[in-house]
Amino acid sequence: MVETLLAVGVVASAFVGFNIGGSSTGIAWGPPVGAGILKKTTAAGLMTAFVFLGGWTVGRNVMDTLSGGIITTELSLSAGVAVLFFIGLGILIANIFGVPVPTSMTTVGAIAGLGLATDTLDYATVSRIISWWIVTPIIGFWVGVVIGRYVYPAVNRRVHIEKSPGPLLRLDREGGVPKPELGPNTTVTELISTVVVLLIGCYMSFSPGASNVPNAAAPLVSGVGGLPENTAIGIATLAIGLGGFTIARRTMESVGGELSDIPLLAALFVMTTASTITTVLSYLGIPISLVMGTVMTIVGIGWGRATRPVTVQEAVTRNTGDNEIVPGAITVSEDEEERSAPIGEAEPEAVLEAGDLFNPRAVLKYISMWIIGPSVSTLLAYGFFVLVPGVA
Repeated sequence: MVETLLAVGVVASAFVGFNIGGSSTGIAWGPPVGAGILKKTTAAGLMTAFVFLGGWTVGRNVMDTLSGGIITTELSLSAGVAVLFFIGLGILIANIFGVPVPTSMTTVGAIAGLGLATDTLDYATVSRIISWWIVTPIIGFWVGVVIGRYVYPAVNRRVHIEKSPGPLLRLDREGGVPKPELGPNTTVTELISTVVVLLIGCYMSFSPGASNVPNAAAPLVSGVGGLPENTAIGIATLAIGLGGFTIARRTMESVGGELSDIPLLAALFVMTTASTITTVLSYLGIPISLVMGTVMTIVGIGWGRATRPVTVQEAVTRNTGDNEIVPGAITVSEDEEERSAPIGEAEPEAVLEAGDLFNPRAVLKYISMWIIGPSVSTLLAYGFFVLVPGVA
């Protein structure tokens, strides 16, 4: 019986990991792939490697929270399999209706539902987790505002990330030992910017490994007959990698199109900020959604960039004169030979004619799912474990 239950759990874990890989790979590598810096297969390979590294190291802290921190007793194998079922069901429904689902938050909700049904919920731990869910979007937004208002315009004016025709590097075989050298059209600036983009992509792959591998692995390591922690991490990583090599290919083509039409440089700022927030919270053992930091950082950077024509004093006193907030400012490239307009002065005409900064409906959909996702999983799990108490 235990072997059958474990086999079902492994299949459920693989399904959850597969879908996580499909979504997370697109978020981490969609911008570089879209810019032609690397191929989808290379991106999926790097994603798999660094997801494993994130899950193997920082992810263990999140696994401890999921398997024994949210409820006061150890999560049994049968209950863990049921939790995986609710996670997989949530992802499946989200995929069918095309809405985003925060996997980490859904996982916490399912385990919290178990705790409520069995009167084993650790309210202190859950309150701590929820408080971080409230604070994280605020942090992402304000970090983004500072970047967009004070950092992004100057960097955008000096740094242009473009992919020249031909290979980035080639081997010089004229000597005894082949030596790498720049490609026929590659500049030193392009080489450096490409390396930076790849490093940030690897960092963002590490982040979902730390936060999402535990979602697929933690329910399998608890109780009698559960898998060893290292084995569960390996299964989750392989499933996430498979998702990256398959269903993520389409995601990498379309990521960001619904939420915001921002350039690669802005996306790199977003990726770095969101990954740092997610990694730090994962280190603290807080299950968190990578999408949460990503969405609010995009909004923050754009809002900060758009509010440059208004000084802080003018904003506080509401005396902005003829200056106006420009919603399309982030989509405009700065002229290297022309300094950005100082804060408090009107933007160039080109900025005024730029496209929309972000899609408010998409942002609202993401935020609503941060509330609906864990709430629904909590209620469904609670009802299930009340009706079928033997599973817990």
